[in-house]
Amino acid sequence: MITLVTGANRGIGREVSRQLAAAGHTVLVTARSAKAAEETARELGRDTVPLRLDVTAADLAGVVAEVDERYGRLDILVNNAAITYDTWQRAVEADLDVVREAAETNLYGPWRLIQTLLPLLRRSEHPRIVNVSSEAASLTNMGGGTPAYNASKVGLNALTRMLAAELRGDGILVNAVCPGWVATDMGGPGGRPVADGAAGIVWAATLPDGGPTGGFFRDGRPLPW
Repeated sequence: MITLVTGANRGIGREVSRQLAAAGHTVLVTARSAKAAEETARELGRDTVPLRLDVTAADLAGVVAEVDERYGRLDILVNNAAITYDTWQRAVEADLDVVREAAETNLYGPWRLIQTLLPLLRRSEHPRIVNVSSEAASLTNMGGGTPAYNASKVGLNALTRMLAAELRGDGILVNAVCPGWVATDMGGPGGRPVADGAAGIVWAATLPDGGPTGGFFRDGRPLPW
């Protein structure tokens, strides 16, 4: 399986890449800098290939050309890259420039990348898209705080639902996954091990044909929208 993971140079993206490579996938580990991608691939070793990718770039044609030339298809896309867990803000006084910047990476980045890579995903026999989200984006349980992060992840959840419906006929399973509170640079200390959070993403990336699509999950169990 040919798998592309965004934001793969640290945290959850790195661990997802490690687990999928260990399962026999060829994993394209991407980062905004070529150096970070190369260092990650070198450290992870087996079956990982570095690829420079900035999800906020307007032109992603080069990425498509490189993946197409090497493999001719893409089986799995894991949209993991995210920024701005803005615990210092409240919606009533939020800096909308910060909100806009978060949306560029957390919502428009995955959206743009899916549109760009869709021709390659359609060539796969078992295509999967996993959007890494957060229970903080659940409207059912939402309160105040972290407005840039939460609003952008709500948008990502909505995109998941729309794409799942539109791509069902192509056999492309599209799901959102919350890894839970994980001890990463973004999550901070005190969370659960990164391997546990990554496992739920790997589960969604490796669903069998006929598996769920358009769902929101943590650890393989549904979450409320």
